[in-house]
Amino acid sequence: MPATLRCSVCGTEYEDRWRCTCGNPLDYADPPRPDGPPPTLTVADARDGLWAFDDFLPMDANATLGEGFTPLVDAPDWDATFKLEYVSPTGSFKDRGAAATVSRAVDSGAGTVVDDSSGNAGAALATYAARAGLDAEVYVPASVKDAKLRAIERAGATPVRVEGSRQDVTDACVAAVEDGEAWYASHAWNPAFFAGTATFAYEVAAQRGWTVPDAVVVPLGHGTLFLGAYRGFRALREAGWTDSMPRLLGAQASGWSPIADELHGERTGRNDAADGIRIADPVRRDQLLDAVAATDGDAIAVGAAATEAELESLHRCGFYVEPTSAVAPAALRAYRDRGLIDGDDDVVVALSGSGLKT
Repeated sequence: MPATLRCSVCGTEYEDRWRCTCGNPLDYADPPRPDGPPPTLTVADARDGLWAFDDFLPMDANATLGEGFTPLVDAPDWDATFKLEYVSPTGSFKDRGAAATVSRAVDSGAGTVVDDSSGNAGAALATYAARAGLDAEVYVPASVKDAKLRAIERAGATPVRVEGSRQDVTDACVAAVEDGEAWYASHAWNPAFFAGTATFAYEVAAQRGWTVPDAVVVPLGHGTLFLGAYRGFRALREAGWTDSMPRLLGAQASGWSPIADELHGERTGRNDAADGIRIADPVRRDQLLDAVAATDGDAIAVGAAATEAELESLHRCGFYVEPTSAVAPAALRAYRDRGLIDGDDDVVVALSGSGLKT
């Protein structure tokens, strides 16, 4: 039986539901925590994928491709360390959330999973559904990149192209879920997805000898990596495996930057290059703002010109990422310019998606 879910606002509990009847997101009622000290991880542990950290994961390993343990490498040109999420099985950090979400779907007895996505989450869901033997439907924008569409189709999933805005895609998907029997594997709503992305934090700490950096910079759309990282670092501290929290610093795309807008009133330009984070109204907006406040963090908007310049620099240095990934190192420069990151701060930056699908 899947772990119990609880509404983040009214406290109502459910065995399995994609959102509360009051309209707010659900989270795990009692997320698991380990009792003992942190382990000494070996190369063999990486073969377990995310479930190398099974003491933190509230679902069985029903769908895994050995995802996780992405490289943590020095990036001298940025005076930072990069976490190479783009070398995941389907080329993005979304594999973490998809592995956990599809595993919960199996625990819940689902036969068909469905999600709405601009590309990476859909490709990940399709792949992990195939791994688990489930059918999948993915609602995508009509303008979705061909490479991402092919990734969905070749995993045996059914893409449903929707004209209009990214919100129109979500609305069409939700309508289909409410009218049918499909299990909504939403990367924005489903709490299992965030349990999966929390493993990003566990790995960062483990790869650093169970220490945490001063700051972590990640792209921020729906906030699946940002909020997952926050929950992961918080869980590590609660378990006594680490003794501090990094500052969490979000990188949004100009024109699609509701968190940065609320914090700073930044409403200039429009960055359509970073298509993976063009989210005007994130489902967990309040939780994202709480995570910023709890870590003395921040969120800023990055323009198209800065994104494209950073992308070129990344490619020249051997980091073959998609444009959305470039907003995080571009934001790192902006944070330093604003004095929010000092020259001697220890910073980890997530490179979230591969350039091979662009």
